[in-house]
Amino acid sequence: MVQRITSRNARFQQWQSLLTNRNKRQRAREFLVQGVRPITLALERGWPVRTLLHSTERPLSRWAADLVRDTRAEHVAMAPELLAELGGKDEAAPEVVAVLEMPADDLARIPVGDGFLGVLFDRPTSPGNIGTVIRSADAFGADGLIVTGHAADVYDPKSVRASTGSLFALPAVRVPSQREVVAWLEECRARGRQGAEVAVVGTDEHGGADLFDTDLTRPVLLLIGNETTGLSAAWRELCDHTVRIPMAGSASSLNAANAATTVLYEASRQRIAAARG
Repeated sequence: MVQRITSRNARFQQWQSLLTNRNKRQRAREFLVQGVRPITLALERGWPVRTLLHSTERPLSRWAADLVRDTRAEHVAMAPELLAELGGKDEAAPEVVAVLEMPADDLARIPVGDGFLGVLFDRPTSPGNIGTVIRSADAFGADGLIVTGHAADVYDPKSVRASTGSLFALPAVRVPSQREVVAWLEECRARGRQGAEVAVVGTDEHGGADLFDTDLTRPVLLLIGNETTGLSAAWRELCDHTVRIPMAGSASSLNAANAATTVLYEASRQRIAAARG
């Protein structure tokens, strides 16, 4: 049975709060997703859908009609102006908005093996940068992203949108500090999952070696620092190596998301070259 919502009732206000209120997202353990690719990837990767919202007036496309028919979730038909508000844009209302269940922030979601490539983002302030790093990490074969410290939210709508669906293909886990990550790597080592061999490589404009001269074919955790202050002192102390990205222009550094993409590309390039012999 399809429910109908045509006013800003309590349920609508609850979903609307998920767009702007991180605490309410966390308490509800749910967040909003729109777009064909993100919703399709979420379903393909088994993310639980709690509710599907669509317009009371707009005819559904074949994709949306199949989605509504085949997805076991609550279905709600909503006034188009309300659906537009949940879309979070000034454009026309999205065809479908999905309310997804948020997974646990468990580092065990990230697989660690012989070819491990992980990314850690230290205290990012921009949710858009988080989404962009997730997208790049997915594109270049990383196993997961870790976000540490007091940071923007992985499930902020700007992050979800910037990831263009990669959030549902790549584990992204939030942890309070480096202690949880160190304990996780130690646990991997104890279980024989290569944790002891993971090199911790930090990016820094004053790094000890150029990126292109650093071996990234081994299991590695790449550290990306805060957009303004870079890596914290605690993370610097834990790095096995620090690397710098050689630049020829007047800029001394790159945007954090751009730096992450550059390092991930180089890791992918080295690994492809090594596989080809």
